[in-house]
Amino acid sequence: MAKYERSLTGHFDGFLEYLHEDITRGSISASYEDGSQVSRGTVRIATRVYERYSYMGGNRVSLNLTLVGEGNNLFLSAITSGGSQAVFFKINTLGEGAFLDKLIQAVEHYIKQTS
Repeated sequence: MAKYERSLTGHFDGFLEYLHEDITRGSISASYEDGSQVSRGTVRIATRVYERYSYMGGNRVSLNLTLVGEGNNLFLSAITSGGSQAVFFKINTLGEGAFLDKLIQAVEHYIKQTS
């Protein structure tokens, strides 16, 4: 399992759509599995689950995103999982890291574009 968290500023809907497009267009095997969204007062929360095939690991890995926003203040938490074929312990997590690295590049690019 790999995790990335980042605070940033931006437009909630625009950033969520930007990430969705980057993830689904970034890999031929990437797919959007499901999501949820809720608002409580001025706070918005979106959860998204993506999956893709890891050629390096020969298996599928998932990427779970949670985006929290209040106004232009955003917080993103991204966690990957899967990718291991072992029964009792995790080996071969290269696919998880690669999936997360792609997301990190997209987030950093977004921040550069909007600053």
